[in-house]
Amino acid sequence: MSQEYFEPTGPWEAELTELQQRRHQARQMGGPEAVAKYKARGRQTAHERIDALLDAGSFREMGRITGKGRYDADGHFESLSPVNAIIGTGRIGGRKLVVSADDYTIRAGSSEGSLSDKWVYAERMALTLRMPIVRLVDTAGGSVKLLAQMQGTKIPGYSNWPGAELLRTVPVVGVALGACAGLGAVKVLLSHFSVMVRDQAQVFAAGPPVVKQAYGIDIDKNDLGGYKVHRKSAMVHNEAVDEADALRQVAQFLSYLPRSIYRMADRTTPVDDPGRADDWLAEAIPHDRRKLHDPRKIMAAVFDRDSIFEIGRWQGGSQITAFARLNGYPVGVLCNDPKVAGGAMTLTAAYKMERHVQLCDTFGIPVVNLVDQPGNATGPEAELAGTLLGAVRVVTTIERARIPWISIILRRAFGMAGGMHAPKYFPALNHRFAWPSARWGSIPIEGGVHAAHKQEIESADDPQAKRAELEAKYHHLGSPFRTAESFGILDIIDPRETRGILCDWIEDAWEVLQGDRARH
Repeated sequence: MSQEYFEPTGPWEAELTELQQRRHQARQMGGPEAVAKYKARGRQTAHERIDALLDAGSFREMGRITGKGRYDADGHFESLSPVNAIIGTGRIGGRKLVVSADDYTIRAGSSEGSLSDKWVYAERMALTLRMPIVRLVDTAGGSVKLLAQMQGTKIPGYSNWPGAELLRTVPVVGVALGACAGLGAVKVLLSHFSVMVRDQAQVFAAGPPVVKQAYGIDIDKNDLGGYKVHRKSAMVHNEAVDEADALRQVAQFLSYLPRSIYRMADRTTPVDDPGRADDWLAEAIPHDRRKLHDPRKIMAAVFDRDSIFEIGRWQGGSQITAFARLNGYPVGVLCNDPKVAGGAMTLTAAYKMERHVQLCDTFGIPVVNLVDQPGNATGPEAELAGTLLGAVRVVTTIERARIPWISIILRRAFGMAGGMHAPKYFPALNHRFAWPSARWGSIPIEGGVHAAHKQEIESADDPQAKRAELEAKYHHLGSPFRTAESFGILDIIDPRETRGILCDWIEDAWEVLQGDRARH
């Protein structure tokens, strides 16, 4: 619904004219010079970003004339300096949401040019009306000049900001579009999904001037909080090549989620045959255990075409987390990548898996886990990092989950991490299938044979041949078919059957979720 311009007429013409003047001046943001300077840096204004994110004409701005008015000696209105927070509602693909954007052209988006009641109202509105909120963050953070404005100060914090409750209720997205320090960083990170623009955005507790003052260190803002930093820190989920890419990712992320925890996510019109079976899947896992496979190629074959949206691509690379669709239904995806750390559970991978399972469980998104897990990362660095503690957190999160879950064991499921492929305890079903290439146990056979038969191997006439003999023996015993004989696995399946099984399962999962949401 667009906001039209009406010609002031009638007995309230003077007041309506003043309203139009105030709105016009607020729309000028920081003024022509400030806007031109900002756009010269290749940036979009806050209003342009909102228009690019939302369906055309759908933005309904609120608090448009919030700011500081100037009046003549007789109290008549002269001009308005707007605050640098722009809020309102709009639609993406017809679905309604709240948007809150920083206007950098006014005091660099800092607190001295803002009014917290305005942006906090947007957050409270999202919670109360149960709709997603997207924060377009571009702020220099706090400013000591605010003390002069207030003629005093306050203890940090916003008692009426429901930040944590929002995360339990509606989808929250933070978009870093510039240098986001302090509160700006919190707005980006206190979210279910965050994305930053490469080389344009930075996220940090404090910028280079504060770091220089505190530690005497000269550091570039990208080296302090740019996207390369957060590939390691895992604080910001995704990165974007430009603003358009960042906003596209926001829209795609929200498309998999419901409006709130009280609603179901949308099923899209199916565009792919649920019975599609790509023949190459029969050879997707190399028979030679020393060779690697491409997990993303397998994912593309199993889920609806072009439906995969990966989250945290550059962090904890041994664990892939994503959203995708099965016959139009949204699902959360977990998948191991043997090309990174052998697919082992590292501390960062554990954190990544934990937050994705929590996200799916919060919003009722069923999980598909494609498993090739050799176990927890080992060695001095892994122990020093506290990897096992990270794994324990994953176990706790998975066992608390109450969403439908299905696991397909592609290759390996060893040790504690291998056992974390699904919720296993009542009332969980632990619905799992395996490919013929799957192997599992407390420890991989190759390493286990050397540990258990070390003396026998070393004393043999041909140690290498003896070791190969023992490994072959244990591999026969470790066949997945033997596990299936005792119903330790539901079924061993031809890899080409995977998509059909998943598309059949998702219909039942959706029935369960619809009942759960109705009771909720």
